[in-house]
Amino acid sequence: MTAGTLRVAVVGAGRWAQVAHIPGWQRDPRVEVVALADVNEAALAEAASAFSVPRVTTDYRELLDDPGIDVIDVVTGNRPHFEVSWNALSAGKHVLCEKPVHTDYEKTRQAAELARANGLRTKLGFTFRYAPAVLYAKELIDSGFVGEPYMFNGYEQNSQWIDPATPLRQVDPDADPAHITVSSIEGYGAPIIDIMHWWLGSPLTSVVGTMRNFVPTRMIRDTGVMTRANIDDGDMWIAEFGSGALASIQSSYVTVGNYPGIEARIYGSEGAVIIRLVDEAGCCQTIRTARKDAVEFTEDDIPVRFFPPGGHSGEPWPLLFYSNLVADFATEILDGSRPGQGDFAQGALVQETINAFEASFRTRSWIGFPLSGAIPAGTP
Repeated sequence: MTAGTLRVAVVGAGRWAQVAHIPGWQRDPRVEVVALADVNEAALAEAASAFSVPRVTTDYRELLDDPGIDVIDVVTGNRPHFEVSWNALSAGKHVLCEKPVHTDYEKTRQAAELARANGLRTKLGFTFRYAPAVLYAKELIDSGFVGEPYMFNGYEQNSQWIDPATPLRQVDPDADPAHITVSSIEGYGAPIIDIMHWWLGSPLTSVVGTMRNFVPTRMIRDTGVMTRANIDDGDMWIAEFGSGALASIQSSYVTVGNYPGIEARIYGSEGAVIIRLVDEAGCCQTIRTARKDAVEFTEDDIPVRFFPPGGHSGEPWPLLFYSNLVADFATEILDGSRPGQGDFAQGALVQETINAFEASFRTRSWIGFPLSGAIPAGTP
């Protein structure tokens, strides 16, 4: 880095890079986006022009040996993102990565250990952790507002693919049509699982739950053909924690509702907090609180300190939330004493939880946590 400025290369120039990652980085005066990489030359040229990024390449590996690049931001459309992240960490770069790093939590944990061994910082795209309402709720919880946490309810759901004609990214053409594939719980459930762990702050001990495929035939984006797609497009889970707290998680992208579709509720011995991250009536977030002696919840104002400079709840949520995420990452890198949050170690915990949920569904049983051994095979 030069004179306290981070130089960032973004690998992936698609929609999410253009509405969240790149403008989020450029909002921070400590950061310079110096390069973009994407195999799609048209998307690459569009993004470079829109954001005035001087360097482009179709091969991200050209960027790894450049000593003038401090951070590799992995936002490629193909998931998981393990290879790019691993190669960037091996080259001595700090890494921001969209979820999941890998569908196997042990691989994500290996990447976290590689970063630790090399003195590097990592962060996952847990976008909703950095919503001002969520950050404020965490401060309230830490201050004792809810007292001892008893119950957590988490929802991540919207109607993005309730219409079968809405194109879905390519599913595995060799997948067994009788075997439901993890989809919603990994792509949509991960952020609310992250918030669950973060807010409760206690070891997870066991999980049980189920998955469903409500819309069996869908338009596949890469082929343009309606195809049998036996994917998890809705799921529900129960979790037990070492503290005695209970949690429920529901994720889906066939539930009627607006984006981003997050709701988190925590109830404790002294009070409760409910946050909604849903773009309604020109506002992308709300927080409501109650104490144990109050019957009704009341909406609270979110203090300005939880917003990026000039930020407000009326701006597009991808930019607002991601601006906080990348600013937090920049601060962690520039201030070596700052503890990390939402990093690859947290990503491994979230992925292990998802793997445990899947194991519960496959075996139709409670699964102890932490996991040991492989996910059981089966085709329920």
